Amino acid sequence: MPVRNGSIGWRHLMNHYKAQILACDFFTIETVWLKTLYVFFFIELGTRRIHLAGITSKTNSAWVAQQARQLMWKFGDNNDFRFLIRDRDSKYGGVFDRVIESEGIHVIPTPLRAPNANAYAERWVRSVREECLNHILIFNETHLQRVLKEYIGYYERARPHQGLNQQTPVPRQSSAASGPVQKREVLGGIINDYYRTKSDSSYYLH
Repeated sequence: MPVRNGSIGWRHLMNHYKAQILACDFFTIETVWLKTLYVFFFIELGTRRIHLAGITSKTNSAWVAQQARQLMWKFGDNNDFRFLIRDRDSKYGGVFDRVIESEGIHVIPTPLRAPNANAYAERWVRSVREECLNHILIFNETHLQRVLKEYIGYYERARPHQGLNQQTPVPRQSSAASGPVQKREVLGGIINDYYRTKSDSSYYLH
Protein backbone atom coordinates (compact mmCIF):
# COMPACT_ATOMS: atom_id res chain seq x y z
CA MET A 1 0.00 0.00 0.00
CA PRO A 2 2.50 2.63 -1.13
CA VAL A 3 2.07 6.26 -0.19
CA ARG A 4 3.27 7.52 -3.53
CA ASN A 5 2.53 7.29 -7.20
CA GLY A 6 -1.19 7.39 -6.73
CA SER A 7 -2.19 4.71 -4.22
CA ILE A 8 -2.47 6.83 -1.06
CA GLY A 9 -1.14 10.38 -1.08
CA TRP A 10 0.64 11.68 2.02
CA ARG A 11 -1.96 14.36 2.66
CA HIS A 12 -4.81 11.88 2.22
CA LEU A 13 -3.12 9.51 4.65
CA MET A 14 -2.86 12.21 7.32
CA ASN A 15 -6.38 13.50 6.79
CA HIS A 16 -8.22 10.18 6.72
CA TYR A 17 -6.13 7.59 8.58
CA LYS A 18 -4.58 9.58 11.44
CA ALA A 19 -6.26 7.47 14.12
CA GLN A 20 -4.64 4.37 12.64
CA ILE A 21 -1.10 5.73 12.37
CA LEU A 22 1.89 5.27 14.67
CA ALA A 23 5.16 7.11 14.22
CA CYS A 24 8.53 6.47 15.81
CA ASP A 25 11.79 8.31 16.21
CA PHE A 26 14.94 8.73 18.29
CA PHE A 27 16.50 11.61 20.14
CA THR A 28 19.66 11.85 22.18
CA ILE A 29 20.51 13.21 25.62
CA GLU A 30 23.95 13.86 27.11
CA THR A 31 24.40 12.89 30.75
CA VAL A 32 26.43 14.91 33.22
CA TRP A 33 29.24 12.41 32.56
CA LEU A 34 29.10 13.26 28.81
CA LYS A 35 27.60 9.89 27.93
CA THR A 36 25.15 9.90 25.02
CA LEU A 37 21.83 8.15 25.62
CA TYR A 38 19.43 7.28 22.81
CA VAL A 39 15.71 7.51 23.51
CA PHE A 40 13.43 5.48 21.23
CA PHE A 41 9.71 6.24 21.30
CA PHE A 42 6.44 5.78 19.44
CA ILE A 43 3.60 8.29 19.20
CA GLU A 44 -0.04 7.67 18.27
CA LEU A 45 -0.93 10.40 15.78
CA GLY A 46 -4.64 10.38 16.53
CA THR A 47 -4.42 10.72 20.31
CA ARG A 48 -0.80 11.95 20.76
CA ARG A 49 -0.19 9.18 23.29
CA ILE A 50 3.49 8.40 23.81
CA HIS A 51 5.05 4.95 24.17
CA LEU A 52 8.58 5.06 25.54
CA ALA A 53 10.15 2.05 23.82
CA GLY A 54 13.62 2.09 25.31
CA ILE A 55 16.74 3.97 26.36
CA THR A 56 20.25 2.78 25.56
CA SER A 57 23.80 4.03 25.16
CA LYS A 58 24.53 1.67 22.25
CA THR A 59 21.80 1.30 19.67
CA ASN A 60 21.75 -1.10 16.73
CA SER A 61 19.15 -2.72 14.49
CA ALA A 62 18.76 -5.78 16.76
CA TRP A 63 18.03 -3.62 19.82
CA VAL A 64 15.57 -1.45 17.86
CA ALA A 65 13.74 -4.50 16.53
CA GLN A 66 13.45 -5.94 20.05
CA GLN A 67 11.90 -2.73 21.39
CA ALA A 68 9.37 -2.81 18.54
CA ARG A 69 8.58 -6.46 19.30
CA GLN A 70 7.95 -5.67 22.96
CA LEU A 71 5.61 -2.80 22.05
CA MET A 72 3.62 -5.09 19.75
CA TRP A 73 3.32 -7.57 22.61
CA LYS A 74 2.09 -4.75 24.83
CA PHE A 75 -0.62 -3.83 22.32
CA GLY A 76 -1.72 -7.44 21.94
CA ASP A 77 -5.22 -7.80 20.55
CA ASN A 78 -5.82 -4.05 21.02
CA ASN A 79 -3.66 -3.18 18.03
CA ASP A 80 -5.85 -1.20 15.61
CA PHE A 81 -2.98 0.49 13.80
CA ARG A 82 -2.52 0.12 10.05
CA PHE A 83 0.50 2.31 9.36
CA LEU A 84 3.81 3.22 10.99
CA ILE A 85 5.87 6.21 9.89
CA ARG A 86 9.63 6.12 10.38
CA ASP A 87 12.52 8.00 8.89
CA ARG A 88 15.27 6.37 6.84
CA ASP A 89 17.76 5.96 9.68
CA SER A 90 19.91 2.86 9.17
CA LYS A 91 19.28 1.84 12.81
CA TYR A 92 15.89 0.40 11.86
CA GLY A 93 17.00 -2.28 9.43
CA GLY A 94 14.95 -4.99 7.80
CA VAL A 95 14.18 -6.90 11.00
CA PHE A 96 12.38 -3.88 12.48
CA ASP A 97 10.13 -3.62 9.43
CA ARG A 98 9.36 -7.34 9.50
CA VAL A 99 8.40 -7.18 13.18
CA ILE A 100 5.98 -4.33 12.52
CA GLU A 101 4.56 -5.79 9.32
CA SER A 102 3.98 -9.17 10.99
CA GLU A 103 1.31 -7.37 13.05
CA GLY A 104 -0.47 -6.17 9.91
CA ILE A 105 1.00 -2.66 10.09
CA HIS A 106 2.37 -1.17 6.89
CA VAL A 107 5.73 0.58 7.38
CA ILE A 108 6.04 3.93 5.59
CA PRO A 109 9.53 5.44 5.36
CA THR A 110 9.38 9.22 5.17
CA PRO A 111 9.89 10.68 1.69
CA LEU A 112 13.34 11.83 0.69
CA ARG A 113 14.13 15.46 1.46
CA ALA A 114 10.95 15.82 3.53
CA PRO A 115 12.09 16.68 7.08
CA ASN A 116 8.54 17.57 8.18
CA ALA A 117 7.04 14.22 7.20
CA ASN A 118 7.45 12.93 10.76
CA ALA A 119 6.27 16.20 12.28
CA TYR A 120 4.24 14.71 15.15
CA ALA A 121 7.23 12.83 16.53
CA GLU A 122 9.51 15.81 16.03
CA ARG A 123 7.06 18.11 17.79
CA TRP A 124 7.02 15.82 20.82
CA VAL A 125 10.81 15.86 20.94
CA ARG A 126 10.69 19.65 20.96
CA SER A 127 8.13 19.64 23.79
CA VAL A 128 10.00 17.20 26.01
CA ARG A 129 13.24 19.12 25.54
CA GLU A 130 11.83 22.62 26.09
CA GLU A 131 9.51 21.75 28.97
CA CYS A 132 11.57 19.09 30.72
CA LEU A 133 15.04 17.94 29.66
CA ASN A 134 16.57 21.38 29.10
CA HIS A 135 16.01 22.06 32.82
CA ILE A 136 17.36 18.84 34.32
CA LEU A 137 20.83 17.32 34.60
CA ILE A 138 20.56 13.64 33.66
CA PHE A 139 22.88 11.22 35.46
CA ASN A 140 22.19 7.84 33.86
CA GLU A 141 19.66 5.68 32.04
CA THR A 142 17.65 4.94 35.19
CA HIS A 143 17.37 8.63 36.02
CA LEU A 144 16.31 9.49 32.46
CA GLN A 145 13.72 6.70 32.47
CA ARG A 146 12.18 8.07 35.67
CA VAL A 147 12.16 11.66 34.41
CA LEU A 148 10.58 10.74 31.08
CA LYS A 149 7.95 8.56 32.72
CA GLU A 150 6.83 11.44 34.94
CA TYR A 151 6.84 13.94 32.08
CA ILE A 152 4.87 11.59 29.81
CA GLY A 153 2.30 11.15 32.57
CA TYR A 154 1.88 14.91 32.74
CA TYR A 155 1.92 15.27 28.94
CA GLU A 156 -0.82 12.67 28.48
CA ARG A 157 -3.08 13.41 31.44
CA ALA A 158 -2.73 17.07 32.35
CA ARG A 159 -1.24 19.09 29.50
CA PRO A 160 -3.88 20.39 27.04
CA HIS A 161 -3.05 20.06 23.35
CA GLN A 162 -4.03 22.62 20.76
CA GLY A 163 -4.27 19.89 18.11
CA LEU A 164 -6.78 18.04 20.30
CA ASN A 165 -9.02 21.07 20.93
CA GLN A 166 -7.28 21.70 24.25
CA GLN A 167 -7.99 18.16 25.47
CA THR A 168 -5.44 15.70 26.84
CA PRO A 169 -4.37 12.48 25.08
CA VAL A 170 -5.83 10.51 27.99
CA PRO A 171 -9.15 12.19 28.90
CA ARG A 172 -9.15 13.58 32.44
CA GLN A 173 -11.95 13.07 34.87
CA SER A 174 -14.15 16.13 35.02
CA SER A 175 -12.91 18.65 37.57
CA ALA A 176 -14.91 20.84 39.87
CA ALA A 177 -16.33 23.99 38.30
CA SER A 178 -15.61 25.98 41.45
CA GLY A 179 -13.55 25.70 44.59
CA PRO A 180 -9.99 26.38 45.64
CA VAL A 181 -7.25 25.94 43.08
CA GLN A 182 -4.43 23.58 44.01
CA LYS A 183 -0.93 23.37 42.57
CA ARG A 184 0.80 20.09 41.82
CA GLU A 185 4.54 20.19 41.24
CA VAL A 186 5.76 18.00 38.41
CA LEU A 187 9.43 17.01 38.25
CA GLY A 188 10.22 18.86 41.45
CA GLY A 189 8.51 22.06 40.37
CA ILE A 190 9.93 22.41 36.86
CA ILE A 191 6.31 22.20 35.74
CA ASN A 192 3.33 23.32 37.81
CA ASP A 193 -0.09 21.79 37.19
CA TYR A 194 -3.05 23.76 38.57
CA TYR A 195 -6.35 22.04 39.30
CA ARG A 196 -9.43 22.31 41.49
CA THR A 197 -9.63 20.04 44.49
CA LYS A 198 -12.16 17.61 43.04
CA SER A 199 -10.11 16.81 39.92
CA ASP A 200 -8.16 13.61 39.54
CA SER A 201 -4.91 13.91 41.50
CA SER A 202 -3.24 10.73 40.21
CA TYR A 203 -3.04 11.58 36.51
CA TYR A 204 0.63 10.72 36.19
CA LEU A 205 0.41 7.23 37.64
CA HIS A 206 0.67 4.37 35.13
